[in-house]
Amino acid sequence: MAPGIRVKSPDGEYPILIEPGILERAGALAARLGLDRPVVVTTNDTVASLYGELLARSLPSASLVVVADGEQFKTLETVREVYSGYIRAGLDRTGVVLALGGGVIGDLAGFAAATYMRGVRLVQMPTTLLAMVDSSVGGKVGVDLPEGKNLVGAFKQPDCVIIDLEVLRTLPERELRCGMAEVIKHGLIADATLLETVMTLHAPPNWLDDRILNTSAYFAALPELIERAVRVKIAIVEQDPYEQNVRAFLNLGHTFAHAIEQVSGYTWPHGEAVGVGLLAAARLSHRLGLCSAALVDRVAAITAAAALPHRIHGLNSASLFEAMATDKKWRSGRSRFVLLEDIGKPVIVEDVSRSDVLAVLESLS
Repeated sequence: MAPGIRVKSPDGEYPILIEPGILERAGALAARLGLDRPVVVTTNDTVASLYGELLARSLPSASLVVVADGEQFKTLETVREVYSGYIRAGLDRTGVVLALGGGVIGDLAGFAAATYMRGVRLVQMPTTLLAMVDSSVGGKVGVDLPEGKNLVGAFKQPDCVIIDLEVLRTLPERELRCGMAEVIKHGLIADATLLETVMTLHAPPNWLDDRILNTSAYFAALPELIERAVRVKIAIVEQDPYEQNVRAFLNLGHTFAHAIEQVSGYTWPHGEAVGVGLLAAARLSHRLGLCSAALVDRVAAITAAAALPHRIHGLNSASLFEAMATDKKWRSGRSRFVLLEDIGKPVIVEDVSRSDVLAVLESLS
């Protein structure tokens, strides 16, 4: 596997480095990584104890800003705390924000980097499978409002994305499953072979219990899986960096997922919400006559193999539909869903009726 992938962006190019153990070597590689200058490592309290403190100590000139862990803290109030931390650290426009964590930290620290002093340099170092294959790439950053997810944000391209595969060994089993939801999404959009790999990894007897997560076979498969999933996203964001057209395909399942997260008070992890959202999108596609029942069964089989949920027990369907009204893809109150005609054939459909969406939601209750 190539140690670096180049991503073209409106601001130029940036590399994605995929190397096991690179976090432990960050100090020695500081110049290569663009970290040979004042750096503020921004992370949460979970990752800080695992990697943040070690990373900050190893870099030539680094400080550490730590926030609470969880989607419920991805708010403007937390951003204000981060700004204060940057001021105390003496961060100026020559410095770098290093976002160390999952998707929440990548979004939050990225938004802070985009807006602090009208913008400072950003390096993404994702520590979850979900962030590695999706949110760390492409430059979308932001925070949530009480009315909806990611309603305040910006486009902020990183100087570099650093992926250390070794950190996945400390990732909880549930978070690995959540990351597989985004891998599956990329497969459904553009790479059917990704879906075959997911099925193989999770097929009995390999996925009978949590022990597979500690086996060499499972982790040996992850580097190629991650790189292929990342390349799907790169191909799309290079075509459409500001989400004017095809980049919206990356939101497959996410209109349902964001509503589930919001209505549940973010007790649902993003990846689990995406998993059931993919199934909902497939069922809605079939209901509208876009795809065959066989495709719905295929999506159900893949998400079930990855042990992603198929039900939304306890969540009111009407409340979920109302939450969708704040989805950024909707236009002038008109619904817009990313749906599927087949694997590799996503489409955007407007003006889907409330009754059709509610019927799908009820089928998942």
